[in-house]
Amino acid sequence: MDQRGFYQPTDAWVGDVIPWQEDGVFHLFYLHETRRTPKDGMPWHRVVTNDLVSFRDAGEALASGGPSAADFNVYTGSIVLDVEGTHHAFYTGQNPAHVGTDGRPLQVVMHATSRDGMRSWKGRTEETFGATPGYETGDWRDPFVFWDAESGLWRMLITARHDHGPERRRGVIAQCVSRDLTTWEAAEPFWDPRRYVAHECPEVFQWGEWWYLVYSEFSDAFTTRYRMARSLDGPWIVPERDTLDGRAYYAAKSAERDGRRFFFGWIASREGATDDGAWQWAGTMSVLEAEQREDGTLAFHPTRELRDTFAEPVDVVPAGTTLSAPDGHASVLSPEDVPTAFRLTARFDVAEGTREFGLLLRASADGDEGYVVRLEPHRQRLVLDRWPRRQTGTEQWQISGDVPFAIELERPCTLEPGEHELEVIVDGDLCVATVDNSTVLSTRLYDRPTGRLGAFVGEGTVTLTQFSVSTPDDAATGSLAAPPLALSTT
Repeated sequence: MDQRGFYQPTDAWVGDVIPWQEDGVFHLFYLHETRRTPKDGMPWHRVVTNDLVSFRDAGEALASGGPSAADFNVYTGSIVLDVEGTHHAFYTGQNPAHVGTDGRPLQVVMHATSRDGMRSWKGRTEETFGATPGYETGDWRDPFVFWDAESGLWRMLITARHDHGPERRRGVIAQCVSRDLTTWEAAEPFWDPRRYVAHECPEVFQWGEWWYLVYSEFSDAFTTRYRMARSLDGPWIVPERDTLDGRAYYAAKSAERDGRRFFFGWIASREGATDDGAWQWAGTMSVLEAEQREDGTLAFHPTRELRDTFAEPVDVVPAGTTLSAPDGHASVLSPEDVPTAFRLTARFDVAEGTREFGLLLRASADGDEGYVVRLEPHRQRLVLDRWPRRQTGTEQWQISGDVPFAIELERPCTLEPGEHELEVIVDGDLCVATVDNSTVLSTRLYDRPTGRLGAFVGEGTVTLTQFSVSTPDDAATGSLAAPPLALSTT
């Protein structure tokens, strides 16, 4: 695909990403999902980037082992480099036809090595191992291997489940250790909160004085979270804002370069490519950058590399425009439709007591229909809404008017009176919204491919100190140099 800063292979989708950075280059292995029926086995593919914007397809990396092999499906894992310069891939092998002693579809940890710079891999099937005693055989995946210098050991974190206890709270990050990357011994669980179904795609990394544990919650929320600790032994602290993004961004794992940490996840597609379609597994690769605050907590936002792909912004609402509706709604709209790809930056000076404000995307000429990126100070949250909502019939009560937003697309954020920035990057059906350069909400926009842009306030007052739009730097921007916009209030 030609969406800069995002990646999706032709006629396929990106599943879990296994990032590896070496000599300034990011090697992004990923689960290559074709959605073919019948299934033909899941391989790893690899794309390479040094600018986080353009991606070079390096083809298949780890092939499916075939219909009878333990690695018919090659699922998530990790890459490490040993002192001799050999790359090691640890990954999940799964074959629906293979079941464990408890009758569950078997998952095993497998190993392959590369001596030619990750261009080819040799499987070491003799080192395959499954769940150790006390764990379910069908959940033993996503091995994350790293060197623990303090202990002088390689550690492997594994998504696992206890074989006893409440069904929804058996999730655990199991642990094995090794001195040679060949022989692995069971160790005490790395993290065992007894809270979730599973903690997928775990990873740990150190950043300054803090250690971070990142995992994707395979439970009721289906999102990527992080924890903090002063050492690998914990205790792991729950930050106030512990998610990276919302429901649509999943399985994010990270890599570091030049002191910056980048997370690589996928924005899920929806069934039927419609706004009401069920979320699907896999989608389009998207990159977020993390910033470390003074207290160790993390803020997330799009990379500056992605932002730099857009041309100089054009102001489409004069600075100082005030929207005031103490007991109603006020909005301002662009006089014409905007391109399918753009970056919108809006700064709002929010008066005390304001209940809601935000942006209208791909809106109708009167602003009544379209997507709504809404900030709600009284609830301290960001949500995505749209109108019309899903309609189940012709009557007024059958238009989902009682569903106030897309319930899976909600992010907590701090919204005190004063100035706040809301940035939205849209490219085709992809949308990434960011509040105050720290809170991200990614999603898909399918049903309305075109429309106008606007800002609004509900029951309150905001002053727009900036409302500017930029298009990709190789696109025409003349249509955005619009005359002053008309203000409508209701």
